[in-house]
Parts: sequence; structure tokens; C-alpha cells
Amino acid sequence: MNDVLNRLGELLEQRKTADPTTSYVAKLYAKGMDSILKKIGEEATETILAVKGGNKQEIIYETADLLFHTLVMLAKAGLKPQDVLDELARREGLSGIAEKESRTK
Repeated sequence: MNDVLNRLGELLEQRKTADPTTSYVAKLYAKGMDSILKKIGEEATETILAVKGGNKQEIIYETADLLFHTLVMLAKAGLKPQDVLDELARREGLSGIAEKESRTK
């Protein structure tokens, strides 16, 4: 999975200089962060509805859309998928309760 996310992250970086008339991602970047965040909200809603509907293929499809647009947001913010993977690795083996408590200290 790391390889796919890292390759996609690299592609999203390249799209920062692409023509917005020929690249969907470049078009998102050109519209700005607020538009990207709105798209993430839409995709999150569609993912929730898919889960509630119970169709596994729809759940996979909508989750992929949500993840993709989240990666676009990360790239726009100057972050890479590896940054999130590193944070997940840091949390691995920690209880969720302990991890949350460590944020408030």
C-alpha cells in the first residue's frame, strides 16, 4: 500500500504544474484549498452513505475517492502520504486512549 500511496503522492506533486484545462487535479489546485476541502466533505458523505447502503463495491469506490481527495489536500498543504504513514507508524501499538491523552500534555 505504501508504494501505491507514494507513487500517487508523486503524481499529485507533478500535477501542481499541469494545465487545469487538461488535468482534474490541477483544476482542483487552481480552485484552492476551500474547494478541495469541500470535495473531501462531499466524498466523506458519499462514503458514509455507501457504508449505510451495505454495498461493498460502492464502499470501496467511495472510500478510494475520499482517500484520493485527501491526498490532493495533503499535496496542496505541502505534505506527502509518507508523513501520514509515519504518524500512523508512531501510533502503532499505542492504545487510542493513551495516544489521545499524550496530545493534551
